[in-house]
Amino acid sequence: MDTEQSGQNVQDNISPDGEIKSGYATLARENSDGVYELGVLVQGVYCAACIYKIEKILSLQKDVESARLNFSTNRLNFSWRGSANLANGYIQLIEDLGYGVRPYDMDTAQKESDDQEKFLLLCLGVAGFAMGNIMLLSFGLWMTDSQSMGYAVREFMHWIQAAIGLPTIVFAGRPFFYSAISVLKNGHTNMDVPISLGLLLTGGMSLYETITHGEHVYFESAVMLIFFLLIGRYLDFRARRQARSNAEELLGTFQGFASVLDGAITKKILIRDLREGMLVRVAAADKFPVDGVVVEGGGEVDTSLVTGETLPRHVVVGDEVYAGTINVSSPVLIRVLKLAEDSLLADIVRLIEKAQQGQAAYVRLADKVARLYTPVVHSFAALAFLGWFFVGGLAWQDSLIIAITVLIVTCPCALALAVPVVQVLATGGLMKKNILVKSGDALERLAGIDTVFFDKTGTLTRGYPELQSGYQAQALPLAASLASYSNHLLSKAIARAYKGDVLALTDVEEVSGKGLLALHQGKKIRLGSRDWCGDKASTPSDQNEVWLHVEGGQPCAFYLSDHLRDDAKDTINDLKKTGLNLVMLSGDRDIVAQKIAQECGLETVYANKSPIEKFTIIEEYKARSHKVLMVGDGLNDAPSLEGADVSMAPGTAIDMAQNAADIVFMGDSLAPVYEAYQTARFTQKLVRHNFILAILYNVVAIPLAFCGMVTPLVAAIAMSGSSLIVIANSFRLRLKS
Repeated sequence: MDTEQSGQNVQDNISPDGEIKSGYATLARENSDGVYELGVLVQGVYCAACIYKIEKILSLQKDVESARLNFSTNRLNFSWRGSANLANGYIQLIEDLGYGVRPYDMDTAQKESDDQEKFLLLCLGVAGFAMGNIMLLSFGLWMTDSQSMGYAVREFMHWIQAAIGLPTIVFAGRPFFYSAISVLKNGHTNMDVPISLGLLLTGGMSLYETITHGEHVYFESAVMLIFFLLIGRYLDFRARRQARSNAEELLGTFQGFASVLDGAITKKILIRDLREGMLVRVAAADKFPVDGVVVEGGGEVDTSLVTGETLPRHVVVGDEVYAGTINVSSPVLIRVLKLAEDSLLADIVRLIEKAQQGQAAYVRLADKVARLYTPVVHSFAALAFLGWFFVGGLAWQDSLIIAITVLIVTCPCALALAVPVVQVLATGGLMKKNILVKSGDALERLAGIDTVFFDKTGTLTRGYPELQSGYQAQALPLAASLASYSNHLLSKAIARAYKGDVLALTDVEEVSGKGLLALHQGKKIRLGSRDWCGDKASTPSDQNEVWLHVEGGQPCAFYLSDHLRDDAKDTINDLKKTGLNLVMLSGDRDIVAQKIAQECGLETVYANKSPIEKFTIIEEYKARSHKVLMVGDGLNDAPSLEGADVSMAPGTAIDMAQNAADIVFMGDSLAPVYEAYQTARFTQKLVRHNFILAILYNVVAIPLAFCGMVTPLVAAIAMSGSSLIVIANSFRLRLKS
């Protein structure tokens, strides 16, 4: 049964809206756009062909918007529109392909991983023990001819080999047989089908030759073949397990119990069972299990996991705390704001997995190759047998051995591993450095940039302007009282500088692009730009300035400075050394922007630009074939972040900017921009190397096997070795970081 033929839409089997959720539908999450999302664990995925079939069957459904299977973690995430109950139909389609599906649970995933490892080790141990014994017999057969040994002794030793080899093939070959059977019974294939076919043909031919007293007995080759295939499968399993996302480590936060206050009684309940409104007591040195608000107590909280800040944050009653952060100093009582699965940490985990599953160009290429794998390899094997038997004049036994070798040596595993392992290691390594990659192909796009645009305030600078001395002290209470009505950074800085009581104001109004207007004691007061309420004749300052004008009086200025991030200059220098073109793109006044640019070493500056003008400038660069990275944090940067080829935003950015950005970095440092760029370049280098290695292997191995120059044993070693070489090359990324 072809994937396309089984792609009927499951909508036809769903009742109208309002049906009670059941099965996997209860695990589906609905986002703000009305799209349902579900993550499940898929069992039996061993190659790119498996991934292609699963993603293909889902993509054929008209309501499915996206589907991506993570090869390293075997976690499938897909989304769709319509009823939540469609989930059950989609899962059934996957199971009909022959794959097992389970709800994703940390404990279940760990247990299944442990069970799989034990199963592989058991099969590997049996194959190794059998190989040691059967080789002792084979050594005697190889070193002595039939006349010296005697016909009866040779036949007896063949039967002993059969007694050892056949049970070993059946028992130790189960990892390949189970996988092949599960897909074949549903009319599909995977890479374990040709492997299983090769093992069965070798064992079957050897048994036939033993019964008919022939010479072509290869039980030792079949056993050794299984042994080396299992070594490759086990090492591949271990490498993928080590390369699994840091997201799984983060998910460990949601395991265990929380102390819930129920009246005067404290009860222990599972973290996953916490509900909004529950009161949870968190002891000193414990992690906060969910997002919540402090209702009793306070102290220091280590937020480095979520924000990247190295210094603890002081929290008091009313402050929010986040899952995964650590209560450093004293016990607190929090009220649950969100379920564990809806927490900020859970959102970060989902973003990481989304990034690891992204459709980079190399992933798409591997998917295309996977589609051709099964028909091509079976055609090659059949052609090899027919060619050597009818044209080459070999005996059918020798021709069959060559065909078996072709079946085994041709393997897409290395190609399938070329991208996912690198991608998982890269995104996981960046996550440890508080750099969150949100888009799967972000690193690919980042590696290709030639121009970087930096916003000024909040990106190159800290984003927290401070009021400078020299202002009229008697004017501060009025300016701060009016500034308290605005969320503008400069207004908030003035309001922070005033520690007294706020003055009574009436008719407060915010005038777009100009400032604030209000009444105080019957007089109009204005707080805003020089052009609107300042002294236009005064000399412009190279600092940020806010002017206050009281009706009937003279304007007075408040000067504010926003300091560079501590490492901004060093980061700019590092980026310059890579040959990138660096540009400041700011909405601030030219004199202020030029001062900051001079301090950090930027030569090209676009100042006093509106959000539309910023976007237009980026489009002009792109029209000249430049690949652009935009780094910004404000509302006015959101269009530019969306328009750039790739974008980054600091963790202090507004939600809209963070949503628009492909990469978000935490903390006060600008160095993550350089770190992400260097990682992206090295990642793409490794991916290219992996593809070259995988392609070279198949280009060399297939012709050699087709020409009869490779034995099945050598083919098994080569196939496993190609995957391990690709994995080892990928782990250079971890060594570098």
